[in-house]
Amino acid sequence: MAKEKVSITLDAQVIERIKEISEMEDRSFSQCVNMILKRYIKAVDKKMKK
Repeated sequence: MAKEKVSITLDAQVIERIKEISEMEDRSFSQCVNMILKRYIKAVDKKMKK
């Protein structure tokens, strides 16, 4: 799967929490953000199919 670099602005609390989660799960910050977004998209898609 192709990846693209993007620049986003996040709340400081969100950044800190993602850093904590990524450390707990031994993932990079980017991997963690990508995983969270994929889960959110999947949940939205599931909700829209109802």
